[in-house]
Amino acid sequence: MGRVAYLVTVILLTLPLSGCLVAESRYLQKVAEAENLTAEQQALQKRYDSLAAENGGLKATVDKLEKSLAEMTSEKNRLDESLVKMAAERKELAQDLKSSQSESLQRISELRQKIADLETNNESLRKEISGLKQEIVRIQKAKEEEVLTTSKTYEQLLDKMKNEISQGQVTISELKGKLTVNMVDAILFDSGKAEVKADGLVVLRKVVDILKTVKDKSIRIEGHTDNVPIRGQLAARYPTNWELSAARAINVTRYLQEQGIEPQVLAAVAYGEFKPVAANDSEEGKARNRRIEIILVPKE
Repeated sequence: MGRVAYLVTVILLTLPLSGCLVAESRYLQKVAEAENLTAEQQALQKRYDSLAAENGGLKATVDKLEKSLAEMTSEKNRLDESLVKMAAERKELAQDLKSSQSESLQRISELRQKIADLETNNESLRKEISGLKQEIVRIQKAKEEEVLTTSKTYEQLLDKMKNEISQGQVTISELKGKLTVNMVDAILFDSGKAEVKADGLVVLRKVVDILKTVKDKSIRIEGHTDNVPIRGQLAARYPTNWELSAARAINVTRYLQEQGIEPQVLAAVAYGEFKPVAANDSEEGKARNRRIEIILVPKE
């Protein structure tokens, strides 16, 4: 509208200058042109407003897209970092796997060597076990033969000394290969004496005849007494029952040697009163404790 007013003003001002030579049609033409210009201006304004609105929308869209692009760029950067990290972890895992495989192979090699060593050791053990089994069989056989020999000796002694056994002067026992001939001291010694008397030598000869046939035993002669202390003149020679029991055991041992039994298998042992077989509170018990034991035991 400002432009139209301006044109009208121009026209009015020019009329006096031209001496009113402009025709009415000319005036009307100018007015029409002014109206056309106004309409065109309005159309252009409308078009401008439309484009301005569209531009605002486009700007908003651009802002939104730029924001989205920034977010996507940030996400891409994050993903790139993750990818780099994953690649590093993958490389590390690959190295660990390679190292683990190498260790596993080394371990397998070591285990195979240990298995081979164990198999060799087991073979040695099997041979050793086989040898031990054979040794056990040999020992068992020897034990059986030893028991048979001991039993044979036991039966011979029983037969040879049945008279003394029946009188209670001698007892013979056998247990697990150990044979014991128990003789009361009265059959061998006079009271207070350590020398074997004549009747005692007769009894010992019976034993000697059988002991000479025994080759795989040691012979131990044990001297025992009751608990009655040595008194009087006898105490000068035998201060305690130790000395008396030792002297009696040694004299029997010496006699066996004199009769041809090898001294290497003989041993004399003195127990005195300290290994009784009965209580010393009766004469009968004391008599049982005063004894000589001839014991056959396996050789060491």
